[in-house]
Amino acid sequence: MTQRPRPLLAGNWKMNGLRKGLAEIEAIRAGVAAGGAGQAEVLVCPPAILLMAAEKICEGSPIVLGGQDCHVEPSGAFTGDISAEMLKDAGASYVILGHSERRSLHRESNDLIRAKAIAALRAGLTAIICVGETRAEREAGEALPVVGAQLEGSIPPDSVPQSIVIAYEPVWAIGTGLTPTLEDVAEMHSFIRSQLDLLLRGQGDTIRILYGGSVKPGNAAELMAVANVDGALVGGASLTANDFLAIAAAFR
Repeated sequence: MTQRPRPLLAGNWKMNGLRKGLAEIEAIRAGVAAGGAGQAEVLVCPPAILLMAAEKICEGSPIVLGGQDCHVEPSGAFTGDISAEMLKDAGASYVILGHSERRSLHRESNDLIRAKAIAALRAGLTAIICVGETRAEREAGEALPVVGAQLEGSIPPDSVPQSIVIAYEPVWAIGTGLTPTLEDVAEMHSFIRSQLDLLLRGQGDTIRILYGGSVKPGNAAELMAVANVDGALVGGASLTANDFLAIAAAFR
C-alpha cells in the first residue's frame, strides 16, 4: 500500500496583513516549535511584500512560505506582476494558483492556471492548484464534472507528485461559514484522487489533496479525518496565530 503523504496546513492571508501582522507569524513559529502542528508541514502565504521579512522570522524553523499568485513569464514589462522566480528569491517554496477568487474576479482560465503552474515548476516552487464548484453547479449536479475539467485543464501534464498540491475549495463555502457535509467532502476528494491517478499515470495516491472553505478550529478535526483529505487550505482563520494553531491541533 502506498504511504500517505505528509499532511500540509496552508494559511492563505489573501490581501491582508501589514508589517505589524508579522507578530502573528512569530507566534505561529513558537506554536509549531512547541509541537502544535504534530507531523503536519506548516505553510504561510502572506502578501508578497511581507515574504522577505517573514523569511527572516521563519529562519531555522520548519515553517515554509508561499506566494498567492505568479506571472507566467520570469521577467519583463508586466507592471505590477510578480514572477515565480521573484517569489522563490524572496523566500517562497510554494505558490497558490487558480484560487476561486482569481478564477472569478480575474477571469483566469484553466489554460492560464496551467501556464502559471508550469512557471512555478520552472522556478522550483510547488504549485498549489485550486479547484472547486459554485453553489449553482453543485445544485445542478455538475460538481464532479466541473472539478474534473479544472483538474484536466490546470495541471501540467509532466507534473510529478512532489511538484503539485491540489486544494479543493467549494466556492460557495469560502468565507461564508458554510461547509459541505463530510460525505460530500469524502466523495469529492475520492473523485479528485481517481482523476489524479488517471492524469498522472498512477501517481494519484502520492499527491496531497487539501480541503479549504471555512475551515475553523471547531470543524478542523472532523474535516481532517475524512478519507483522502491530506491537509487544509485556511483563509481567514490563518490571520491570527491562536486560530491557526487551534486548527493545527487537528494534526497532533
